[in-house]
Amino acid sequence: MKYSNYVYRCTFVAAIGGFLFGYDTAVIAGAIGFIQQKYQLSPAMMGWIASCALIGCVLGAMTGGVMSDWIGRKKVLVISGILFFVSSLGIMIPLNLNYFVFFRLIGGVGIGIASMVVSMYISEIAPAAIRGRLISINQLGVVTGILIIFFVNAYIASLHTELWTIDIGWRYMFGSGIIPSFVFIALLFSVPESPRWLGQKARWQEAATVLNKLNMPDEAMTELEAIKISVQGETGSFSDLLKPGLRIVTIIGIGLAFFSQITGINAIMYYAPEIFKATGDGVKSALLQTIMIGIFNIISTVIAILYVDKLGRKLMLMVGSIGMAVCLALIGAFFFMGMAKGYWVVSSILGYISFFGISLGPLAFVVIAEIFPTRVRAKAISVAIFSLWLSTFAVSLVFPAFLKFLGGAYTFWLFMGFAVLSFLFIWKVVPETKGKTLEEIEQYWSKK
Repeated sequence: MKYSNYVYRCTFVAAIGGFLFGYDTAVIAGAIGFIQQKYQLSPAMMGWIASCALIGCVLGAMTGGVMSDWIGRKKVLVISGILFFVSSLGIMIPLNLNYFVFFRLIGGVGIGIASMVVSMYISEIAPAAIRGRLISINQLGVVTGILIIFFVNAYIASLHTELWTIDIGWRYMFGSGIIPSFVFIALLFSVPESPRWLGQKARWQEAATVLNKLNMPDEAMTELEAIKISVQGETGSFSDLLKPGLRIVTIIGIGLAFFSQITGINAIMYYAPEIFKATGDGVKSALLQTIMIGIFNIISTVIAILYVDKLGRKLMLMVGSIGMAVCLALIGAFFFMGMAKGYWVVSSILGYISFFGISLGPLAFVVIAEIFPTRVRAKAISVAIFSLWLSTFAVSLVFPAFLKFLGGAYTFWLFMGFAVLSFLFIWKVVPETKGKTLEEIEQYWSKK
């Protein structure tokens, strides 16, 4: 069935929020070394400067759900774009390090909001038959943003001398985010509000108009009636997530968010540069790392987009979890055998990234965005993404200590154990949502 270009256009505009998410998250990787040299940071301060945006991410995830229920999904996306813009502009101004932290926190709030609202917005405008594909485009935006900022950082660093980059050039790395932020804000005025949020506010005529633009005419009327039933006389609260009918759904959302991070993606990304550098010339290996990781990320995400609505979420999540477990087992084995500095480890890392890219990377967001009833969706996704950022922070915090005290082998075998648990969790608990409307998924939980 052919769907209008309008739904794809709206999806790609929203996915620029994912692009900004990846862009702003990864920009620190190219700048942190220059910041350390400029301010002569201690290891502890360097860690704080590198991770301070995470505090803002947690705040954004906590508040994004309530805000999107209050003023609408579209307006909150505009706010996230403004926060990205202000953060990029503020860091360009040559003020002291405290101001840098302040503006990074602002950018972090934007990341936290975008990480939950973009996928939710896409899920609420997408026709059921292609919803998985459309939500996965958000993750394509994320990994594309990561790859693009790697090249932007390298280009800015090459403009003048290293002393210039240490003094002021790194600020332009952050400042480059002004351009995509402005584009995002401007294009958001061309997309509609979520029809399900309009339904929550009893703005039925507007909801019908939007649904007619996004769906086939017969599907639009059916969805409108289903939305009327799903939001009838109900207002959701955080306490509803603990009630028997929703408790298992909440566990699934939090569990998928938890496993998407605790299986080691940030640890792999953290350690990959050192492994890649060990395979040859430092500069060439660094470039190889950025290109290869970025390309493998994008290719695997495209595969997820192409097949998620054909093979289903559950199968791809299980295949990805097992593939990640195998690759992590191999990485641990190479460490155990003293073969940590070789191309076999590089191949295993790229294999791990590929399996993550077809499964937990994009599809955790897909399932989280579609399993919750309309009346609590924003608050529930907020809770799930809050747990994701807490897991991210925990992995970032303990990984260096684990490497020191447990060694590489047992650290990566620990992540392998979590990947196996992820497989079992998905197999036993996560339902298949392929092809179902959001209201049909809601009815499934009601029957359960």
